[in-house]
Amino acid sequence: MIEYLPLFGFVFFGLFSPGPNVILITVSGARFGFQRTIPHIIGVALGVGVIAAVTGIGIGALITVLPALGFLLKIIASLWIFWMAYNLWYADPAKKRETDRPFTFIKAVLFQWINPKVWAVALSATAYVATLAPVQQATTLAGTFSTINLGVCTFWAVAGSLLSYLLTNPLAWRTFMRVMALALVGFSALLFL
Repeated sequence: MIEYLPLFGFVFFGLFSPGPNVILITVSGARFGFQRTIPHIIGVALGVGVIAAVTGIGIGALITVLPALGFLLKIIASLWIFWMAYNLWYADPAKKRETDRPFTFIKAVLFQWINPKVWAVALSATAYVATLAPVQQATTLAGTFSTINLGVCTFWAVAGSLLSYLLTNPLAWRTFMRVMALALVGFSALLFL
């Protein structure tokens, strides 16, 4: 277990730092509360575990071998992230509609397939388990990513739900949502640098 401490630290800091999942989980916690964000949390934790597993068995290597595939992933991810940022920018949490809902479990799992930050962290984390057989790499990475990200997502959802107590007027909500939208756009722009 001690030999995996560098992997645990790397994955923790890679997933805890701001990116699409952190931003969206924080917003969901603020808008919908912790309990309604639980499916989103579990979907992200499972989804990053799956990405880490497929990276461990070598599928992630295709992205590095085929640059066009990596570029396509960046384009798709950017478009979806821009769409989410647009929705955050124009969202009015003070006037919740019946159609306003947090991410579903399935949507959260599927989002990980185009989340470039998760792919980048997973690809980098393979260096920590390079001496293991591919199946052991996959299970070690999947378990590490899912377990750590469950805690990370729980933290950010709770932080968002607590933050909602400070968002007591429409201007505060609008400012918060627009800052989160700009953070998503900023992250998307970083993909191409």
